Amino acid sequence: MPPPLKILFLGAEAAPFAKTGGLGDVVGSLPKALRAMGHDVRVAMPAYPAIEAALQSGKWNLKALPWEWSIPTGAGLLPAGLLEGKLPGSDVPIYFVAESNLFSRPEIYGYADDPYRFSFFCSAALDLIPALGWRPDILHAHDWHAAPALMWLATTGQYDERYRGIPSLFTIHNLAHQGRSPRDVLHYLSVETPPLLEEPYGSVNFMARGIHHATLINTVSPTYAREIMTPGGGADLDGLLRFRHFDVHGIVNGLDYDTWNPAADKNLAHPFDIDHLDDRLYNKRALQERAGLPQRDDVPLVAMVSRLDWQKGLDIMGHVIHLLMNNFAGEAQFVVLGTGAKEYEDVFARLAGYHKHKMAAFLTYAGDLAPLIYGGADIFLMPSRFEPCGLGQLIAMHYGCVPVVRATGGLADTVRDGLTGFTFNDYSPEAFWNALQRAIYIYNVDQPSWRAIQHHGMTEDFSWQSSAHGYQQLYEWAIARARGY
Repeated sequence: MPPPLKILFLGAEAAPFAKTGGLGDVVGSLPKALRAMGHDVRVAMPAYPAIEAALQSGKWNLKALPWEWSIPTGAGLLPAGLLEGKLPGSDVPIYFVAESNLFSRPEIYGYADDPYRFSFFCSAALDLIPALGWRPDILHAHDWHAAPALMWLATTGQYDERYRGIPSLFTIHNLAHQGRSPRDVLHYLSVETPPLLEEPYGSVNFMARGIHHATLINTVSPTYAREIMTPGGGADLDGLLRFRHFDVHGIVNGLDYDTWNPAADKNLAHPFDIDHLDDRLYNKRALQERAGLPQRDDVPLVAMVSRLDWQKGLDIMGHVIHLLMNNFAGEAQFVVLGTGAKEYEDVFARLAGYHKHKMAAFLTYAGDLAPLIYGGADIFLMPSRFEPCGLGQLIAMHYGCVPVVRATGGLADTVRDGLTGFTFNDYSPEAFWNALQRAIYIYNVDQPSWRAIQHHGMTEDFSWQSSAHGYQQLYEWAIARARGY
């Protein structure tokens, strides 16, 4: 058995402290699975307002460390605070870098100075290494927000024995977000390095820098790892990724079964397990009631829980919903939960208005409603244009809700057509509708087969324990690479 590793995670999010998508789930869950394997894992992220508020309220048992801490930047020394806590349900330490001008803002992302904000975070996180007297065996950086740390390690950091030789793993959660910045951010980081081919004159691309400087690279599914090396899926970084293709790997994200457990989920009207699938009907009726729909057991209840974004395939949804609501596949009901781009919110609102007794649109964030949808709906839709991994289909299968997904990225790696769900390949309303029709047909005419699909989905192993073994292997490879083995 290999010796335990010291692993430092850097990420802009970590659930439950801050989460906008899969990045937060990974940084909040994977360290706990690695810790259970015996590894010494620590996490660093910025201190957003919710974290500062938790410090005052006592939530999560956070504490402020009494350090006089100044972070060197190209603009001079900048004072920062440091909060400490544990990932809930574990003894994994998590450190929060506090700087009110940079991180005490209403949103996590979306500001013109984001590259400078996260460069500062990376500088502070690297400063933690000597401050804690704890040198990691590997640095695990997540998405472009943590890439400045890899850039510094590979350049300026090589002249400092405290950092020299620390290998890294760079995880790409979504290649579409790249952290483009004016080149003067390098001065802010105290880094001198020539531009990459992927960087227009006078600019820096932190996603490209992470790919370039990391010891190894991975994405959150094997199919997505292949897709991003193509012109169609590479977001203009496919050439760089193909150059490093021997170092690019894919590991499917896990699902936190302690959080997502239909047998113990208090947001369900009636908990159930694989041996009591008939009890899902109580949740279906509760969902229909909450949605203002007729309580009918005999019609399929189709659902979608999603960020309302172009990535999620919403531009092919309108025609499909029209066919669904007009009984082209027989009677059905439809519920959508999500918020995002106004153009998509308006479409769903209009459609729900046209089909008041068949459709409901919850255009908001409702953490208590999502589990009821997973546990009460019959069919779950995820027609994504691209999907690095996806979480919704994993939850849906675990809750006995059969997914209909486009076979891209992690959806292709996790949903097996006709066995655990239904898939389609072409990004078109026709292909999507054909897959949904197949699902509805099986639901209506062959309940034993439908029940078998539910059983297969619920017994799939998408635990973080399984994914953690894949990450351990990548860490060992990266360390061996850094040592010249």
